[in-house]
Amino acid sequence: MLNQYAKGLSGVVTSPHYLATAAGETVLAAGGNAIEAALAVGSVLCVVYPHMNSLGGDGFWLLADENGHLTGLDGAGSAGMAYSPEFYLQRGLSAIPSRGAHAANTVAGLVSVWGAAQALSQNHWGGRFSWPNLLESALGYADRGFSCSRSQGDFLTQKWDELGAFESLTDIYAPQGQTPVPEAIFQQPQLAQTLRLLQRDGAEGFYRGELGRQIAQGLAEVGSLLTFDDLAAFRGRTVMPIGVPYRDGLAVNMPPPTQGLASLMILGQLNQFDLTRYSHLSADYVHLVVEATKQAFRLRDRHVADPDHHSAPVDALLSAESMAALARSIDMQHAAPWGRGVGPGDTVWFGVVDARGRAVSAIQSIYHEYGSGMVAGDTGILWQNRGTSFSLDTHHVNALKPGKRPFHTLNPAMYLEQGRPRLVFGTMGGDGQPQTQAAVATRALDFNLPLPEVLASPRWLLGRTWGQSTDSLKLEGRFAPEVFAELTHRGHHVERVDDYAQMMGHAGVIRVLGDGVCEAASDPRSDGAAAGI
Repeated sequence: MLNQYAKGLSGVVTSPHYLATAAGETVLAAGGNAIEAALAVGSVLCVVYPHMNSLGGDGFWLLADENGHLTGLDGAGSAGMAYSPEFYLQRGLSAIPSRGAHAANTVAGLVSVWGAAQALSQNHWGGRFSWPNLLESALGYADRGFSCSRSQGDFLTQKWDELGAFESLTDIYAPQGQTPVPEAIFQQPQLAQTLRLLQRDGAEGFYRGELGRQIAQGLAEVGSLLTFDDLAAFRGRTVMPIGVPYRDGLAVNMPPPTQGLASLMILGQLNQFDLTRYSHLSADYVHLVVEATKQAFRLRDRHVADPDHHSAPVDALLSAESMAALARSIDMQHAAPWGRGVGPGDTVWFGVVDARGRAVSAIQSIYHEYGSGMVAGDTGILWQNRGTSFSLDTHHVNALKPGKRPFHTLNPAMYLEQGRPRLVFGTMGGDGQPQTQAAVATRALDFNLPLPEVLASPRWLLGRTWGQSTDSLKLEGRFAPEVFAELTHRGHHVERVDDYAQMMGHAGVIRVLGDGVCEAASDPRSDGAAAGI
């Protein structure tokens, strides 16, 4: 049985796959810092959870040192220079396809984040592990194989109509049309060779070296118009995280192009209420968070995009006046109208806190399960379809332009008290990310639930997410019947789902208790584990 809860005096780690958690635990136990452990975790996840994230995806890491100094690493890949609205419209398309060669239309930014994180570790956090050593566990699982999770095969089976015709994908993930069964040993020799090149040449090689040229050639072979020049021109960014007051501390997240702004706006509104008046399993609690979510999403969809092309008024949106006004407009007895959200996202979140209290909240993604369905030639790298979130409407805030970065659902979170990390948390799940973050934060901070209960408690989800296309308010079946009845009475379109529904995402959380003690938990809906040193 997986260890989904752990305490540690010298650090903790949580991730949605037990092998990745073990890799991070090994680094912490050997005296590594939180960044080094996170690099081991993140690289292993790209091997053992290939349907959720990949070297061919994007990533965002939120870092805090022992003094609470925050750093954001932004790996939002930009659109290739050959891709424009006209390119798709001239082909009779009204939207960017979610699968296929021209869904692989943005650079993968994740490896740039890894490179920046490793440099920060070496230069400022006293890192002791070399880059090749931190990728060694990932290489081992790619080379020797690992035991498949159930979801790896299940989601390829469910999406076979969309993905089954892509030989570059099926040759690796479903030879002879047979999707992997749970616990089957799965090897990726091509990806192993790619990881060896990445070990040798560093993150720079992914974009401007031998590996980058192999990637560009492989993408061209499957029909994508991304080029080596697109890769070579890309640089990840170091950004200043944003925050909003919450209770006795500060909730922090990543700025646009991520929806971190929406996650913070939900918490900023909830900060105007005494949540402890309600049960965390009540209709009142769910209704309040859902209504705050609707307001945050409306503003998100109006403002969040690549800040190089559209500058969101972040300070104004997160101001005390704005939060108070939004909170006042919530009707506790009636559900506000709701349209369509931005949709699904397959992602991994993981977190680490080390012996000195330094913290990493990290998220990596290829957007939809199995991304674009395109593998970059013989590199074994599955490429994301994040660019499908662009609009072909040139007046839209998230309109596609060559070199532009798309809107991102990805947003890793932290909560600081007295300038130090108190809570490190996040989840996968498109529109579900801000909602589950709100559930985790409020249940951990306001209700002070035991950490396993924070993640195991029944959750809800408004709108579309992982594997779902309806925009109803979905509640796990463990909520009491009267909660379903009352929410329906207030005007919500309520849908009952499984007791532990995969669509609710794979969340994780770390709580710093004081005196150097930390606790971590992983989601029972995932294949994850927590570990403490």
